[in-house]
Amino acid sequence: MGGVYGKAMNRINELENLQAHLGYIFQDVTLLETALTHKSYINEAPDKEKIKDDNERFEFLGDAVLGLVISDFLINRFPYYAEGQLSKLKGFIVSESFLFEIAMELNLGDYLILGRGEENSGGRQKHSILADACEAIVAAIYMDGGVENAYNFIMQHMEEKIITVTNLMYVPEYKTILQEYTQDEFGCVPTYIVVSEKGEDHNPEFEVNIFIEERLCGKGKGGSKRKAEQDAAYNALINMNVTGINTRSNA
Repeated sequence: MGGVYGKAMNRINELENLQAHLGYIFQDVTLLETALTHKSYINEAPDKEKIKDDNERFEFLGDAVLGLVISDFLINRFPYYAEGQLSKLKGFIVSESFLFEIAMELNLGDYLILGRGEENSGGRQKHSILADACEAIVAAIYMDGGVENAYNFIMQHMEEKIITVTNLMYVPEYKTILQEYTQDEFGCVPTYIVVSEKGEDHNPEFEVNIFIEERLCGKGKGGSKRKAEQDAAYNALINMNVTGINTRSNA
């Protein structure tokens, strides 16, 4: 009896530690337990009444919740990204490789409930199992605390990586962004003026000014006219406090 009680207490302590790591305390901790239960355990468990379900159904729900949250974040954080680029970013963020990294950072493998065969074959480090567990955790939080808590959890553990991935995957066309912005806000397009061109033929430097409604809004430099215009457009967007642009590029 003591052994069973000891195991139960150890599990309670484990789940308390995990919840602290997740940054969310469950009202119904059985949801968390289900999210961590792999189907291999259910298939092998001698007493299936102890745990009635594995995390496969949670994965299904978690995938949908994650997709909604990531879509909402991307469309608000990057308002000038095209639909195709948003889809590409979302696809990567909800991918197995991305979620595996999140699961590893949360040490989810240490808390999984696996069957003996899966345990012996290294299931705690398998990409698919850990990524699925991450989705299941999202679902469990959603079911326990609603969409706001699920959103907060996802942003707490994924936002920094999402920004990093975005910066690596996509360099915005600042001239296009600026033109769209000025057309929407002022009903005009910016004017680019080359104010200087110097340097050797193999190493030129251009300087460009941007005017919007005859007002100087940005200056830029670059090794080509295009690069200088890109730099000037970026600076104009910054000067006008336009949100939703990415890191600087002179591409």
